[in-house]
Amino acid sequence: MQAQEAGAASGAGAAGEELSGPDGHPEPGPLPGGSHEHGREVPLARKRSAAALAELTELDGRPMGLFRLGGGEHRGAIGPAEGETVARLVRAAADLGAPIIGLLATSGADVSHGIASLHAWGQVARALTAASGVVPVAMVVSGPCLAGPALLLGLADVVVVTGDSYAYVSGPAVVQGFTGQEVTHDELGGPAVHAVRTGVAWAEAADEDEALGVVLDYLAYLPANNNEEPPARWVTDPVDRETNVAAASVPDRATASYDVRVVVEDVVDEHSFLEVRALHAPSMVTGLATVAGLPVGVVANQPSVMAGTIDIDASRKAARFVQLCDSFNVPLLTFVDTPGFQPGKDVEWRGMIRHGAELVHAYAAATVPRVSVVLRKAYGGAYIVMDSRGLGGDISLAWPAAEIAVMGPAGAVSVLHRARLAAIDDEADRERERDLLEADYAANYCSSLVAAERGFVDDVIEPGETRRAVAAALAAFRTKRESLVTRRHANTPL
Repeated sequence: MQAQEAGAASGAGAAGEELSGPDGHPEPGPLPGGSHEHGREVPLARKRSAAALAELTELDGRPMGLFRLGGGEHRGAIGPAEGETVARLVRAAADLGAPIIGLLATSGADVSHGIASLHAWGQVARALTAASGVVPVAMVVSGPCLAGPALLLGLADVVVVTGDSYAYVSGPAVVQGFTGQEVTHDELGGPAVHAVRTGVAWAEAADEDEALGVVLDYLAYLPANNNEEPPARWVTDPVDRETNVAAASVPDRATASYDVRVVVEDVVDEHSFLEVRALHAPSMVTGLATVAGLPVGVVANQPSVMAGTIDIDASRKAARFVQLCDSFNVPLLTFVDTPGFQPGKDVEWRGMIRHGAELVHAYAAATVPRVSVVLRKAYGGAYIVMDSRGLGGDISLAWPAAEIAVMGPAGAVSVLHRARLAAIDDEADRERERDLLEADYAANYCSSLVAAERGFVDDVIEPGETRRAVAAALAAFRTKRESLVTRRHANTPL
C-alpha cells in the first residue's frame, strides 16, 4: 500500500476506502470485532467526521476505548473534526479507566484546514499524554502513519504494525531534498524498520485483525487502569516445579553463549511468556509472563547477543519497559548475566552515560515488587543497573556459580597486579602466577556467597529451585505499597 508523496509531506493523501460517508467522501471501515468477542458499543461523535470513528465498547469482555483514523477525503488526514473526535474518545476512556486502542492509517495533518489541523493532532497528543500511565494505550498501524501524527506512536504503550504499514515524520521526497538520498516508504519507515531499528513497534502482524489480536494478548497482562492490579490467571503449572531445564541451559564457562529465554520460559508459568520488542536491541530481552498466575514484567540480559553487554538501545528498551510495568502495578522479574556496558568511542559519543542513566532511573524509581536473579556473571555498573539491591530491588537471588564483582578476574588482575606480573621475565611463570591471582580474586571477591555474606544478595539458591524462590519472593512482596515524595515529576534522563 503506497500513499502519494503529497500525503507524506502535506497530509493530503489519497482516499483508500470504498464506503461513502454522510458528506459523500469515503469513510473508515467499521471498528473491528473480528474473531474477538465484541460487546456493547457506544459511539462518540458518530457524524462528526468521515475519517474518524470512535466508540466505547468491550473487547474480550473488557471495557475499551476504540478509535479508527482512516479513509475520509484525504486518507485519514487529521483535521479539526478528527482531532476533536479522537481526543474526546481518549479523555472519555481515561475517565472511565478503560484501555485505549487506536487503529491508524493516516496521511498526516489535513492541509485543507491549515494550521487548525496541526492544532488538531496536538490536541490528540495532549489527551494521550494525560492518559499516559492512567490507562494502557495501544496503537495498530495498518497503513501510512505520516508527518506529525506519526509522533503519536511514540506516546503509546503498545504499538503493533502490519506488513503493509509505514510510519515516518519526514517523507522520501523531503529526505531526498535535504540529503540527496533516495529512499522508499518501506526503507524509511516500514514494519521491519520499526520492529528492528527504531523499536517503535512491539511486534509485527500480517493484517489488522491479527494485529488487534496481538494487542489484546499484550493488554491481557495489564490492568484496565493504574488503580487496579493486573488480572490473575488460573494456571496448573506447580509453583514448586524444579527448573532443571533452566539449570542445564546455562554453561559453566562465563564466556559461553546461551539463550536466556530458555531460562525465562522455564521459571515463569508454562506458555505464559510473551516477548516485547523481540527484534529490537536483542542483547536485552523484555516480555510479559505470569508466575503462579500473576503477571510479571521480565527483563533479562541475552548472552547470545554481544555476550549480554548493555548498549544504548538495550538500556532504553529495558527502561521504557520497566517504566510501563511500574505504571500499571506489574511486578518486575530480572535475570542478570552481563559483563558490563558496551565499550567504544561511538557508543560514548552517542550518549551511553545519559541513556544508561535512563535504565538506572527507571529501576530506582519503580515502586512495584522487584525480584532479581544473578545467573552467571554480573560485573561493574551493569550489575548495579540490573535491579541490584543497591538500586532498591526487593529481593536479590543468585546461583552458586554466579560471579558478582566490579569486574571479571582477568581484568581485575591486570589492573591490580600489572607491575607484579610485568616483573616476572619467564612467560610460563608469569601465566602461572596470573592464573593463581585470578583464582584467588574469583574466590575472595567474585563469589555469590561472598556477596551474600556482605548483604548484597539475599540468598544463594540452587538453579533447580529458581521458580520456587521467585514465586515465594513475589508472593511475599505482593502487598508492597508505594511511598512517593511530593514533587511535580522527576527529571528523567531522556
